[in-house]
Amino acid sequence: MPYINLDAIDLRIMNALQSDGRLTNQELADQVGLSPSPCLRRVRRLERDGFIRTYRAVLDRDSVGLGLTVFVEIKVEKHSRDNAQALQQALAALPEVVACHMVSGTADFIAEIVVTNLKAYERLLTEKLLVLPMIGDIRSNFALTRVKSDAALPLTHLKREVERREPDC
Repeated sequence: MPYINLDAIDLRIMNALQSDGRLTNQELADQVGLSPSPCLRRVRRLERDGFIRTYRAVLDRDSVGLGLTVFVEIKVEKHSRDNAQALQQALAALPEVVACHMVSGTADFIAEIVVTNLKAYERLLTEKLLVLPMIGDIRSNFALTRVKSDAALPLTHLKREVERREPDC
């Protein structure tokens, strides 16, 4: 398991930073019950080991003029590894695609796309997506209301694993 070396303090650090990535080391140390130096060492280890990938600001989509979210189901034409890989690269290169997953089911990929409005989506669809030769079918689902987005990852499964290894935590 990739998280075998985590302990309860590591989990508290990751949860705290998911809630507020701008915490100072002192504030983080206070929250997790460490002095600043050991806390910083742990954060650096979590970063080095890939548990913490990056820090960024989460912008409000409406405030920056990206009021339309579209979930696009894409089927690959002539299934092949090369077509799937080419489509992955094409989707990853589009800044409007904020999330994309290869899935099982009726679609091969689901992409979350943010744009300013319906006209902008139409341009993206006709000028950038439908011109891709490996696409067989596209279905667009327009978000009406955002219920939940940019949530912290649930780490309860890691907490159970740590507690199983360290019953006194």
